[in-house]
Amino acid sequence: QLQLVESGGGLVQPGGSLRLSCAASGFTSDYYAIGWFRQAPGKEREGLSCITSHGSTNYVDSVKGRFAISRDNAKNTVYLQMNSLKPEDTAVYYCAADPFFTGQAMCVLHSEYDSWGQGTQVTVSS
Repeated sequence: QLQLVESGGGLVQPGGSLRLSCAASGFTSDYYAIGWFRQAPGKEREGLSCITSHGSTNYVDSVKGRFAISRDNAKNTVYLQMNSLKPEDTAVYYCAADPFFTGQAMCVLHSEYDSWGQGTQVTVSS
């Protein structure tokens, strides 16, 4: 059973950077798509970015140019580098897996991701 564990959150000043990690265990396939999501208080969960096992990436417009997703297959870890952080980036950040991914060329940030991690809090404040 796939398990995902997020880490790397914390308190950062506006304009600062953080790198989140999503450590995976229990892959049952050579193919995977992992996505990063966030949920701010009182708001719906928002998909941010995803990456496939072969390195294809996808981003929502609101984070393009500021966030970068990457993966280290040897470490079974997916990263989210977040730069130029803003107070509105404050949220709990989660990673999750696409249960329908079977090696497609691109990943899609849809609502059916599963194997959610416990989340890591990111607070952007001066």
